[in-house]
Amino acid sequence: MAVKQLIECVPNFSEGRDMSIIKQITDEIEKIEGVKLLDVDPGKATNRTVVTFVGEPEPVIEAAFMAIKKASEIIDMSKHKGEHPRMGATDVCPLIPIANITMEETAAYAVALAKRAGSELDIPFYLYEAAATKPIRKNLATVRAGEYEGLTQKLADPKWKPDYGPAKFNPRAGATAIGARDFLIAYNVNLNTTSVRRANSIAFDIRENGRLKREGGKITGKVLKDKKGNPLRTKGKCKAVKAIGWYIEEYGVAQISMNLTNIKLTSLHKAFEETCKSADKRGIRVTGSEIVGLVPLKVMLDAGNYFLKKQERSTGISEREIIHIAVKSLGLDELGPFDPEKKIIEYVLKSDNKRPLVAQTLRQFADETASESPAPGGGSIAAYVGALGVSLGTMVANLSSHKRGWDSKWETYSNVADEGQDLKEELLYLVDEDTAAFNQIITAFRMAKNTDTEKADRKAAIIAATKNAIDIPFKVMTTSSKCFPLLKNMAKNGNPNSVSDAGVGALCAKTAVHGAYLNVLINCKDLEDQKYVDKTLAKAKTILNKAIASEKEILKIVASKI
Repeated sequence: MAVKQLIECVPNFSEGRDMSIIKQITDEIEKIEGVKLLDVDPGKATNRTVVTFVGEPEPVIEAAFMAIKKASEIIDMSKHKGEHPRMGATDVCPLIPIANITMEETAAYAVALAKRAGSELDIPFYLYEAAATKPIRKNLATVRAGEYEGLTQKLADPKWKPDYGPAKFNPRAGATAIGARDFLIAYNVNLNTTSVRRANSIAFDIRENGRLKREGGKITGKVLKDKKGNPLRTKGKCKAVKAIGWYIEEYGVAQISMNLTNIKLTSLHKAFEETCKSADKRGIRVTGSEIVGLVPLKVMLDAGNYFLKKQERSTGISEREIIHIAVKSLGLDELGPFDPEKKIIEYVLKSDNKRPLVAQTLRQFADETASESPAPGGGSIAAYVGALGVSLGTMVANLSSHKRGWDSKWETYSNVADEGQDLKEELLYLVDEDTAAFNQIITAFRMAKNTDTEKADRKAAIIAATKNAIDIPFKVMTTSSKCFPLLKNMAKNGNPNSVSDAGVGALCAKTAVHGAYLNVLINCKDLEDQKYVDKTLAKAKTILNKAIASEKEILKIVASKI
């Protein structure tokens, strides 16, 4: 399955009062295909607007560049006043890894953005956090020290030569810090108390900075200090967490308000669990929690899987079910509905138009297949049948995991179910990929062929599309063949009451392999590259023969148990 990399960009612009200016900047962002504008948060007192958008790396970098360029043209820093520290029209522009991308890769994109902006715009650029070129530049506060008013002096200091762009003062645009940092989650935990004092006590237990050490360990005791006169502190339970207690009049309860600045060091569910422990020691109960803004899918899946394992339940269930467990376990729906489609970044971004078949109901899919349209055809159906087959094996694993008397084996069956879910998702993805491959062939045949160049381009496109139309059902074959060991395991060792389901799963898996083989065969017929054809068909025939043998073996096991 194609894996999409996602990064988030959260530029801060030094304008929070004139929304026509902000609109011009966000228009530049929205012009870039593949980028989704998630949030625009202006502040009048700070005279600053925080914009959030997300997408695959290349489009995000393009959108960020265009936004920085537009801001430099329409924001005049020489006239800017506001409460928040700032040094440029685009003050900061952090990139944040969201899905399937490392911090190192994200930092490389930050460097590429700064390099391009530095060469094309007359603005000094500094790299910070994970993209910093020097340790002294890692901290944003240090980079921004002196702010806009101190830039002339700062740029004259060789130690503060910009990473990219000219070492000269730009009175209109100022300077910009570009960096890469971890995703920050704003998270509030609800308490069954109205006491801010008690809430703060819990917050001090949780946050990394902890609480001040005092003489005699008393709240009113004198603050203890080290030899240099710095106050001593007792560290809290959670690294990379900032927290305070406050009272929310709207809800009539106190909350612990947290910022989780590095979810690799402290996960959402760990922060929640530690808050519960601290509250319980004080006779206070956690009643729920809320996520402010958006959250990455992985955070929710990690939380759901954590609570499932804590309950000794199988984690090999659908993504939606895992998220449901996370929502209920964290009490994310206490103060209002938690809608995954609006709160999880990947769901906000997804478009079912890109997977139209999988998004349909069973009846719609059957009706579409039965229509006069040639797609979806046998390849898509083969992939879907394979998905149904491994789903049956996964069901047997989940039933076995929850079987009375088999409690000691729950984790073994949970791992089998996890494997089944992965195979199911791969095959569902291939349902639409097969139809897309067929449509690609049709598009290639419709290309113009009036000139020699057009004829050559058309021929090359047809060959490429035909090879893709062979490769996709071949992937259906290889993926479906991976289902047999799982199905055999469940036929032999799974819940005996569901052995017939493992048998039906094997029948489906063999049908998927054989059906996909027929599609490989018919598409190879139209390809002139005989070497490619012979090599592919030899591999496909081997997979088919093994599938036929595996099906027979599993059905024999099933028959012996019925």
